[in-house]
Amino acid sequence: MAISAEEVRHVAALAKMAITDEELTKFTAQMDDILGMVEQLQEVDTTDVPMTYNVTDARNVMRPDEAVPGTDRAELMKNVPESEDGYIKVPAIIDESEEG
Repeated sequence: MAISAEEVRHVAALAKMAITDEELTKFTAQMDDILGMVEQLQEVDTTDVPMTYNVTDARNVMRPDEAVPGTDRAELMKNVPESEDGYIKVPAIIDESEEG
């Protein structure tokens, strides 16, 4: 299955990516190669291959959940440029007073 430059341009638009014509050519070729590899993998007979849940013999190692004291708040706040009432003060990102 070949992928067209228009399909790549559409995917880039969905991802809100601006791409040049040179990048479009490059990405179209790369995505076409990827789709070719997927098609090749679909041809492999995996009927008797057991499902793999984990590729290593590692097991979950659980540790006891024990409460320990954290770092002192005053010590942490030493590096904060601006704070208010014990919280880090940051600039507003969304101004709710603006109509959208």
